Amino acid sequence: MLELLLPPPADPLWELTEEFRSDPRPERLNLVLGVYRDEAGTTPVMAAVREAEIRLAERSDSKEYRGLSGNLAFNHAMVTTVLGPGAPAGRAAAVQTVAGTGALRLLADLVCRTRPGTTVWISDPAYVNHRPILEAAGLTVRTYRWADAEGLPDAAGLLADLSQARRDDVVLLQGCCHNPTGVDPAPETWQALAELAVRDGWVPFVDLAYHGLGDGLAADLAPTRMLAERVPEMLIAVSCSKNFGLYSDRTGCAIVLGPSPRALRHAETALQNAARTLYSMPPEHGAAIVTAVLGDDRLRALWESELDAMRGRISANRADLTARLAALGHTAEARALARQKGMFSILPLAPEQMLRLRRQFGVYGTTTGRINIAGVSAHQIPYLAQSVGAVLEANTMAPGALATSP
Repeated sequence: MLELLLPPPADPLWELTEEFRSDPRPERLNLVLGVYRDEAGTTPVMAAVREAEIRLAERSDSKEYRGLSGNLAFNHAMVTTVLGPGAPAGRAAAVQTVAGTGALRLLADLVCRTRPGTTVWISDPAYVNHRPILEAAGLTVRTYRWADAEGLPDAAGLLADLSQARRDDVVLLQGCCHNPTGVDPAPETWQALAELAVRDGWVPFVDLAYHGLGDGLAADLAPTRMLAERVPEMLIAVSCSKNFGLYSDRTGCAIVLGPSPRALRHAETALQNAARTLYSMPPEHGAAIVTAVLGDDRLRALWESELDAMRGRISANRADLTARLAALGHTAEARALARQKGMFSILPLAPEQMLRLRRQFGVYGTTTGRINIAGVSAHQIPYLAQSVGAVLEANTMAPGALATSP
């Protein structure tokens, strides 16, 4: 049987990560994977998380199954956190998932079960896993414009493309800190999107993976909350990987907003059934940590202060890179970078330029130009800026030479 298996394509992010690991250069930079690193270059365990873990270890007396919906207290905490403490009761059903990726897949399966072959719109460019997840669930994928040629928000293109979305189509929107571009719509564009959804009858599907790392927790969640107030139905995939640092604990939640208790019961059962065939039940550890943090006033305050510090360091990194590129004479590129937010930024480099950046300078990003600005230490920003500037200048002086450079 296995001899008949054709070689599948390797995952591009992990392939680059493996190449980085074998690179002997001490100055090399791994800006591929979306993980937060501190100034020492490590991905820390947050103090609030560590204290919650200690409490759980001291009190734990069983590891019995939680059930198909996972940790119910966690699910309630996620709904309250995302929609706000004043969210109308009875409007949402939630199921704990295997991280945000699991939430995306369960919700995609729910869409396909409801209407097989449904068209789902995603941004161009999009998170690298959006299209594979949706197509694996049997859905049709179309794209809408997100950023213009200068890397700035393309509100006109976005709204023009989504004006073509039909009733019962699904539109996948990243709630904040767009991956890979770091570009988010202005508040008035979010309002226009809500008006389109209500007028044309399409369903928003919000992916929340980076809330708290852009403009602050409340500000980052504001577009999602506004949509929830305006539309009758909505899907939300939530990840705790980034803002709680629970990468390897795979902690997430799938939330469905519906018009009636009956519809929500059916949606929850459908999500449970999908989970049962994929992984049966989600892991408990990360959900228990998040529940403990959000349920304790002191731990929650500590977590929010740590989240603020992380966001501040990310913003400082981006501001420093922007200033250094501008000082090197690349003002247009710096202006675009300054508008971005969150963990990721798109460098103004073509695929062949990203190849040169990697081969000549040991700076690893994706071929689309995405780098993890949260993965670089402050003392490495000058080297990053000089490397990007050198590639930009080489392209100006000798167009066409980059593809053959070592």
